[in-house]
This record gives sequence, C-alpha cells and structure tokens, in this order.
Amino acid sequence: MSTTVTYLFDPLCGWCYGASPVVQKLGQQSAFTLELAPTGLFAGGGRTMDADFAAYAWSNDLRIAKLTGQRFTEAYRQNVLGRHGSRFDSATATLALAAVALTEPARELETLKVLQEARYVQGLDTCDTTVVGQLLRDQGLTDAAHRLAAADAELLAANAARIGQAQALMRTFGVQGVPALVVTDAHGRRLLRGNALYGDVDQLLGDIAGAWASQ
Repeated sequence: MSTTVTYLFDPLCGWCYGASPVVQKLGQQSAFTLELAPTGLFAGGGRTMDADFAAYAWSNDLRIAKLTGQRFTEAYRQNVLGRHGSRFDSATATLALAAVALTEPARELETLKVLQEARYVQGLDTCDTTVVGQLLRDQGLTDAAHRLAAADAELLAANAARIGQAQALMRTFGVQGVPALVVTDAHGRRLLRGNALYGDVDQLLGDIAGAWASQ
C-alpha cells in the first residue's frame, strides 16, 4: 500500500504559514503522496478585524517568526491587521484552492504558498475575492480564477466535500487546531501533530516512513 500524508490546514492560519517551508519540502517527495485538506477552521463565522484581535494575532505572529524564520512584514501589520472592520474569513482562499484542485491539481500546494505570502509578506487581503482572483491570474491559473468568480455548483460541492473530509479526520483524531498531518499507510492511520512541522525535516520524513515508532 502506498503512503498518503494528509495536511490539515487553513490558509489564514499563521502557524500553517510558519510550517510552509517544511510542507513545501514534503510536496517534493516521491516516496509518498501529499494531500491538502483545508479544514474550514476560519471560514465563515462573521469575524472581523479589531484592535484586540490584531494585537493577539501580531503577538502570535512574532512567536511564529522566531520559531520558524518566516516573515511577517510591516505591510501585513498595517494593511491586514490594521484594517479594522475588515473580514477575517478564509472561505475565499479555501474556495480558490478547491478551484485549483479541480483545474490544475498539481499546482495546489504552490498556490497555497502564493496565498500565504500574499497576506503575510505583501500585505494583501486574501479574504477578498477580487484580490485572490487576481493572484490566481498572476500565476497563470486563469481557469481557476474563472471558477472562483463564478462559484458554480460543482466547485461549491467539491469545496464542501474537502472541508467535510478534513473535519471528519480532525474529529477522528481529536485534533483541535492546525496544522497537523495524518499518515495513511500499510500500518493504518496515525496523527503527527503540528509541532512535527517545525523541527528536523529528515526526522519528520523518517517518521512518515515508519522508521520512528508511530503514535
């Protein structure tokens, strides 16, 4: 049986952005298949940015930057966290990833990185459909951009199915937050918690391969 590594994440999760360098390396491996599983953790709910939430997010971001070396720029702090009253909702970015999965699935992981860096480095509002659509077009993902703008029934159903499957995995393993990995292989399924994505890549690859004792 081949090995599949399912990556539980949300495109607005700062810790998931912190894990991005390791996740990108996982996507380059030929020994297993990396499957993206957006959880919808920050999709919907009507949350908006305010001073308290912005301060909480920035303090978290500083911790992530210190641990991982990932950049959280002043442009992000001013134009995203500083836009009080703007939406904090990953629904658009999550739907965009579903559109890429339907049109050019091999580029979904790359697109996640583009969306994350657009927010945390460029300071763009990736909760905005127009902004996300332009990011897709800039990457040559024209079909995905069209699908996102139209949001047809097939795309909405695919997106809902992906989120449902991810949330079912979270319930199965008692996962409360993201990022996290679920490894499926000949030995069954096991959870690797998010902190595995901030350590030694070779050790993580060994764990995925079963060289370390599974949980």
